[in-house]
Amino acid sequence: MIDKNMEESLFDSALARYQSGADASEVIGDFETITDNSPNHSAGWTCLSWLQLLCNQPDAALRSARVAVKLNAQDPQARINLSLALLETKSKGVRDQIELVKKILFAIPELKNDIKSSISDGLTRKPDWHELKKIKAWLDF
Repeated sequence: MIDKNMEESLFDSALARYQSGADASEVIGDFETITDNSPNHSAGWTCLSWLQLLCNQPDAALRSARVAVKLNAQDPQARINLSLALLETKSKGVRDQIELVKKILFAIPELKNDIKSSISDGLTRKPDWHELKKIKAWLDF
């Protein structure tokens, strides 16, 4: 078990490496460690599900995104990740998730730029990501 300060340091370091351009496969292990050691770390689960989606692991991403949403139901990124995983695994419930994302973004409009940035990052890293293009269109971004 790692202590809270080490956990946040590992999270910040892994996130910074990803944001600096590290490939998803290079940082996914750090987020697995974070979620293994801190199972209630909602942001860790959200990031892990995103990385799993980028690494073409939709079943694992679906499990991780469900945990992220359970831990923080108001996180639009967690719900987008869940929507992507649902689409990629051909599961039901996508429309409900997208409607909830729209409601959250309406209630907290300052989160829109973060979501737009995330979608842009995803399409830069995985240009032919058809499911993400669908979600972008559904959100009118």
